[in-house]
Amino acid sequence: MRKGWKWFWSVVIGAPILVFTAWALWDNERLFFVTFLNGLTLASLYFIVAAGFTLVFGLMRNVNLAHGSLYLLGGYLGFFTAQYTGSWLLALAAGFVGAAIVGLVMQVSIFRFMQGEDLRQTLVTIGLSIVIADILMWIIGAQVHQMEAPGWLSGPLRDIPLINAYSKYRLMLLPIGIAIGVLLWFFLNRTRVGMMIRAGVDDRGMLSASGVNVNVLFAVTFAIGAGLAGLGGVIGAVELSMVPGEDVRLLLASLIVVIIGGMGSVVGAALGASILGLAETYGLAYAPTYSVVFTFVILALVLAFRPRGFLGRPA
Repeated sequence: MRKGWKWFWSVVIGAPILVFTAWALWDNERLFFVTFLNGLTLASLYFIVAAGFTLVFGLMRNVNLAHGSLYLLGGYLGFFTAQYTGSWLLALAAGFVGAAIVGLVMQVSIFRFMQGEDLRQTLVTIGLSIVIADILMWIIGAQVHQMEAPGWLSGPLRDIPLINAYSKYRLMLLPIGIAIGVLLWFFLNRTRVGMMIRAGVDDRGMLSASGVNVNVLFAVTFAIGAGLAGLGGVIGAVELSMVPGEDVRLLLASLIVVIIGGMGSVVGAALGASILGLAETYGLAYAPTYSVVFTFVILALVLAFRPRGFLGRPA
């Protein structure tokens, strides 16, 4: 049965991908490789934001549909910090800390009293996302804001084989995303705090009985997840514009990444972000009219044949 399914997937998915790759390389190899890099760098941004969503939604089972608003908040905080201080690193810190503080307040005042009540969490956080977005529009306005890359990352990196030149900043997104992924995986799987977090999700009462303050543990975890959304907002403010509506786009991307990769899996989030980023960029490059269709086809196939996601575990 398993061999039959492997043959089925290799024919239905693998064969068309191989045919497209061969045609694209023959038609314009530079476009193919530039699109490939664009997909990976976009995937890195999606992963940074979705990593926080994986902590909050995938691992802790808190339905936070205001996650995109935290992305937008972090982006704005980073933008204005960079304007006043001229430091990109301070902008990153401001975006992370600002979003983490707001996330901490949300966990203490809302999610702590709604454990396991998915519908209430959904409705409350939808309302909260609308409120945050409207407050940001009221204070900042609806005009487009875009942050400049730091001097040492501005401009293209030249003399790259096959593609000639590519943005230094976009290329830097890859090691940033990998570093965050490795640190997050190590934190959750190789540290005592990470093991307590996973134990608290599986059996909150037993962990509390062992003397661990579960409320503080979950509050800190939620703050880290919110902070990653804010960090992604600052990083994305250079390549993507900061404007009302981006919060919804990044929230949907985070949901798709978690669904494809599997709830609670950092490696799965990386895989889901890679699939989504590559599907979006190749769709825009080769079939812009139907690019959005590719994302929904992938999502439909995963939900139909692997509803837990590629690396998700049973509830």
